[in-house]
Amino acid sequence: MTATEHIALVDEEDNFLGTAEKLFVHEQGLCHRAFSVFIFRQGLTTELLLQQRARGKYHSPLLWTNTCCSHPRPDEDIVAAGERRLLEEMGMTTPLEWVGKFHYIAHFENGLIENEVDHVLVGFLTDPVFKVNPEEVAATRWITLPDLKDEMTRTPDQFTPWLKQALAQLEMHYLAAPLTSSRGLSAGSS
Repeated sequence: MTATEHIALVDEEDNFLGTAEKLFVHEQGLCHRAFSVFIFRQGLTTELLLQQRARGKYHSPLLWTNTCCSHPRPDEDIVAAGERRLLEEMGMTTPLEWVGKFHYIAHFENGLIENEVDHVLVGFLTDPVFKVNPEEVAATRWITLPDLKDEMTRTPDQFTPWLKQALAQLEMHYLAAPLTSSRGLSAGSS
């Protein structure tokens, strides 16, 4: 984590309050803006790309989570931030769509606290070739949503604390307003 990186402080309704240094925000548990990106591919089934966080991450190392997640810069559009970070972390570019947001708080063994309004973004793989940043990502894998939910039920300690809520937000969006194109999540995938 870059010590001089500043992120947006917000209230639980995502109203902008100011900025602060990223590590300080996590040490103090201040509410801030974040995003979680979900990338899907479609073949015979619809699959989600998971990442295992790198060993050197400041919290949740080696836990499985959504395709990528981070914090927008203070004046950065959420979707643009997600697309930027997707390239930096996963080495891929694809258009993203905003599908909702939620607030959560998670405490970690090292004393850091995530107190985030997390914006959920979704995209669909357009180029099967991508190269992850090993400083950010230990491993990746594709999984169907039913298999992911089963794993999360059986071994919840293998997943990040925000994944379940982010996934629920994603599914609520598609149940309320499914995409009509072939990019949509099919009923058999959730």
